[in-house]
Amino acid sequence: MAVEERRQLPPQYVEDLQRDLGTQLTALTAAPLATDEFAPKVAGQDQAQLDAYKMATTQGQGIGAFQPYITQAGAYDTAAAGLSGAGAYQPFMSPYQQDVIDATLAEYDSQAAQGLAGIGQQAAMSGNLGGGREGVMRSQYQNKSDMNRALLQSGLLQQGFTQANQLANQAFGQQMALGQNQQGLASQVPGLYGQDIGTLGSAGAIQQAQEQAQLDAIKEQNRLRAYEPYERLGFQQTGVASIASGAPGQYQSMVTPNPTPLQNALGIAGVAGGLMTGYGDYLKGGGTKFF
Repeated sequence: MAVEERRQLPPQYVEDLQRDLGTQLTALTAAPLATDEFAPKVAGQDQAQLDAYKMATTQGQGIGAFQPYITQAGAYDTAAAGLSGAGAYQPFMSPYQQDVIDATLAEYDSQAAQGLAGIGQQAAMSGNLGGGREGVMRSQYQNKSDMNRALLQSGLLQQGFTQANQLANQAFGQQMALGQNQQGLASQVPGLYGQDIGTLGSAGAIQQAQEQAQLDAIKEQNRLRAYEPYERLGFQQTGVASIASGAPGQYQSMVTPNPTPLQNALGIAGVAGGLMTGYGDYLKGGGTKFF
């Protein structure tokens, strides 16, 4: 007994659409995607960032920028220490002071000798030359002269000491001030270098971010270009399936939002699997057999 098989075939134009879709899908998936064209890329460091790094790691600029000033401050403190103590005034004593003292005392001695001669003249005029009264007058004059000479010498020495001591104190203050100034610079200079480093780093980061944005835009453009054929086939598949089933189809794009590489691979496999499944169902047919 002969078996009669009946199969309900889709319209010819649906078969043509499905056949064309299968042909395009086979050709599209035959070659691998050039994923290197939209692989993530990292923008290189800007020159300003490199300059900031170099400054930050250069001895005396970033690292240890304070050290020269600390060293100099220590030298000034040491010099100041040498200007304190009992003998600090000695380097500031005038080398001509003793000459001045000697000349002054010589002039004083000359004047004192003239005074003694005057006493002898007075004694001769009064008839007491060589007498006891003259001797007393000479003794009193000499004692007073010696005392005045000692006071004069002491005053000259005190004047020289006072002046030298003032100069020593002045030099001590100057050295201490210089040391404090260097300590201040030791605090300020690293901060100034830090500001420059920060400014360079920030400016470089802005430029790097701009370059990164450009790289990301190029990557996205290449990705969209690479997936554009799959987008078209996916949209076409939805349309063909809608025509074949008579039900409205809904297409969802694979590239919005930006998927990960794994999501892309799964999306492509889903498109291909869906197309091949629909095409296989068509080949199997949906009719009923009668015996």
